[in-house]
Amino acid sequence: MNIAGMGLVSARGRGVAALEQALEQGWVPPGEVEVKGLASGRLPVYAVSAETLSDKVVLAKARRADRFTRMAVLAASDALQDSGLGASVDKSRLGIIVATALGPHATTFSFLDGILDFGDAAVSPTAFSHSVHNAAASYIAMTLEARGPTLTVTHFHFAFHQALEIARSWLDQGRCDAVLVGTVDELGSVLHHVCGRMTKSAADGRITPFAFSATPETVPGEGRAFFLMTRDPDGAAYGCIKPVGGAVPDGGASLQLLDADGLAKDERAYRAAVIPGMPVAGYAPLFGGLLTGSAFEVAVAALMLKKQRRYACPVRDNPHSISLLSEPLTAPLSAVVCIKLDCSGRAASILLGRSAS
Repeated sequence: MNIAGMGLVSARGRGVAALEQALEQGWVPPGEVEVKGLASGRLPVYAVSAETLSDKVVLAKARRADRFTRMAVLAASDALQDSGLGASVDKSRLGIIVATALGPHATTFSFLDGILDFGDAAVSPTAFSHSVHNAAASYIAMTLEARGPTLTVTHFHFAFHQALEIARSWLDQGRCDAVLVGTVDELGSVLHHVCGRMTKSAADGRITPFAFSATPETVPGEGRAFFLMTRDPDGAAYGCIKPVGGAVPDGGASLQLLDADGLAKDERAYRAAVIPGMPVAGYAPLFGGLLTGSAFEVAVAALMLKKQRRYACPVRDNPHSISLLSEPLTAPLSAVVCIKLDCSGRAASILLGRSAS
């Protein structure tokens, strides 16, 4: 399954160029939001700026959409444009799969507040229509005039992994010629409160992926990462994704990326997931902790394969003396494995290769 194009929206900006710039620049301090009920009164976050979402041309058909949907539309549109296939792809055979952990929760809670404030009869019907998880996929289809199958996948930890496997099955079965598959998750006032109460905030604003701590620290983030997948052997600008597995592969890769972002209650299991002798990296400090952050690790891996460049870890705390990628390196790179663990320590891996599949 080949990656023909990518589109990204994060606190570091929009597009592949913004991703590359973030990787070259490294870690930057997060912003802050006010959160009532916290002792400090403030929470560090990596939030997407309003300027990043100001493209009125792409969002012409999504003028009434919420932030959750607008970010998804921008990332999906950019992935199609980045591929260069926008004019040639058959829109009737273009599939769309949106993966999310929490869905448009900010709009959902706004709708519930409307019921409490105004009653069932006076609550906003627009808020209700945008509160359903599939709204983002519908807006993407409308904006791109796609008429293939659409689906929204939800899971707290492995939504993106499941979406990739569904995309593969659609391509293998001939249901689609291309599939836009990506993740969407946002920050909102309720999530600010939950993160402030349920997670340990990084005092210095730095997520430390390689601390493998029993009490990890995090900085909440938000963003979208979309990929245009094809079976076309000429459509592998960013390499290909091998079948997604539940086990960490013993070989076949020369670099491993850990999606350790501090959101789990205990990250000690990541130490056991490190493949002996293989260099390790992790880029959650650039984008913040989000449950669908695996898509950003995959985007980094895909860019590495395209550029044949290994980007240095933005935060290099290394108390366990693992083989850390601490300096940028331009050298041949054939495959990268991305590793994600859920709260119970179960692993899922995504293997990316340079050659088309």
